[in-house]
This record gives sequence, structure tokens and C-alpha cells, in this order.
Amino acid sequence: MIVVMKHTATKENIDDAIARVESLGLKPNVIEGSERTVIAAVGDERIAGIESLESCPGVDEVMPIVAPYKLASSELKPEPSVITAGSLTVGGGHVGVIAGPCSVESEDQIVATAFAVKKSGASALRGGAFKPRTSPYSFQGMKEEGLKLLATARDQTDLAVVTEVVSPDDVELVSKYADVLQIGARNMQNYRLLEAAGKSPCAVLLKRGPSATIDEWLLAAEYILDAGNPNVMLCERGIRTFESHTRFTLPLASAPYVQERTHLPIVMDPSHGTGHASLVPAMSRASIAAGADGLIIEVHPNPDKALSDGYQSLNFDQFAETMAGCQKIAAAMDRTLGAL
Repeated sequence: MIVVMKHTATKENIDDAIARVESLGLKPNVIEGSERTVIAAVGDERIAGIESLESCPGVDEVMPIVAPYKLASSELKPEPSVITAGSLTVGGGHVGVIAGPCSVESEDQIVATAFAVKKSGASALRGGAFKPRTSPYSFQGMKEEGLKLLATARDQTDLAVVTEVVSPDDVELVSKYADVLQIGARNMQNYRLLEAAGKSPCAVLLKRGPSATIDEWLLAAEYILDAGNPNVMLCERGIRTFESHTRFTLPLASAPYVQERTHLPIVMDPSHGTGHASLVPAMSRASIAAGADGLIIEVHPNPDKALSDGYQSLNFDQFAETMAGCQKIAAAMDRTLGAL
């Protein structure tokens, strides 16, 4: 249920409407737009007395939210959200670029990468300290030591840090070092993790599961929003299909489709979406042309020797060339790319 306040509504009117929503056993979520304030009343809308909201002073109209995801829906907030976390800004005509290695391997590796991607115009540094791997024998990440190295790279370059969290128990620890918590595809429906991330002060980058529908993806985002964290970015990293020429299939249509249904910005991942470094530049340009609000690209000093995902990682020169090509597409669409 959406309670739309009048342009002339006072703070007292808004507080009164919030109190009325709470008295009905619904959870109020206040969104202040450029023109008016909207209150999302989340809960069982079949309860008696809900029509009394229309009589509150300052209320313009009360409307149901048709979408199953309430707080993420563009019905609630027609204006696209712009997420800012340190040096990273995503949305509002700005294409944020997150770049870095799949895994943090050493101080030299992550610091050198941070300087290189910043030089080419990246907005933020990515790097995995906790790595959920398909095989228990694969490299699992440097954990807290890796987080400390990411913080060292941030101190030297001022780039925001984006890193994955894999367990609800680790959210507090990772939040001490990160600017953005990444929730990977394997954990998209780990609801306890989503709720824990929703209580973090950090922004969240939520990756789509390889077999998840868009509604399931947006409902996963709803868990984070409902827990109190409004700074959620969606990440399309490719879905599993019958095709085998790429690691996953990167559906570019996700960008405009999601933007019709949610106010949350969408980041495209051409590295996981293709699994081949040679395909990343073209799919990065195509993602911007499709309207994506951001890119997340794997970059490594020496991809052939990377401990994970080297085959889909760009080296420094390849990343610089990719950014130059993306810059042309962004300019043609009257958008800005990378660091502000």
C-alpha cells in the first residue's frame, strides 16, 4: 500500500500518517521524493481499517502496490535511485565502473591493480577476500587478511572497496573494511544473509542467481530493503541456459526491463556473463548501450597466473582499451562513465 502525501503536507501531517500506519500493524517506509513524500505501508493489506488512511490530514491518495516486491517497485518510487558509496556513484545518468581481481592474492597485486584501474577511470575497486567456490579444494580467499589489503589499496588510491560477504556472521567484519557488500549469485536466496546485509551501513551489490527469475531477484532485494538498507544495487551476472560457448548467458534486456519495474540501479557483469576475456570489451559497450547504470569487470596484473577466474580477467592494457571504448558509447548516450 502506498500513502501519497500532498505537496502541501507538513511534517506533522507526515508523522500523523506514519503513526496511523503503525497503529494498523503495518510497517512504514518513508521515501522523500523531489516533489512529494510517499509512505509505503508494508504488511497484510487485508486488515480492517486500512481505508482510514485516506482521511489522514495531508494525504492525497492511498494506492495498492501491485508488484510482489513493494519497496523495490517503481510504483512506490518512480524516480530512479542513485547510490553513492565513497568514490562510487551508480545511477542518475552516471555509469559507475567497479574493477579489480576475482581474488585478493597479495598486497602488490591488489595495490597495483587499484592504481591501474583508477588511472583508466574506474570508480571503485573490487576484490574477493572470502570466496565461495564450487570445489572445496579451490582457493577460498585470504579472508580478513585480504580485507586489510583492500583497505590498504583504498588508503592509497581513495577508491571505494567492493567485496563479497558469504555468511551472516561475517557481515559486521566485512562492513568494517568495505564500502559495498557484494552478495554473490550463490547466496542470492540466502535470506539470513540478505537480512544481515540490510542492517549494515554499507551499500549492497546483489548478484542475480544463475537460475533465478527477475521477480525472485527483486524479492531478494526486498529482504535487504525491508531490513532497513535503502542502498541496494542489482547486478546481472548472467543466467544458465543450454548454450555452452560462454560461461553464462548475459541477457542485456535485463537492464531496460528491470528499470521499468524498479527504482534500483542495475550493474552488468560482462566478466562472469561471458567467461572469456576476449568478449568482455564488446559486452561492456553493449551493456552501456542497453542502459546499464554500472559495470563490474575483472582485472588482474597477470591473468594467466590468477588464482581464480584468470580466463575472464582483463590485463591493465585491455582494461584501459575497454574503458576508452565504453567512454565513446556513454558520451553518445549523453551519460558519464567511471570516476566523477
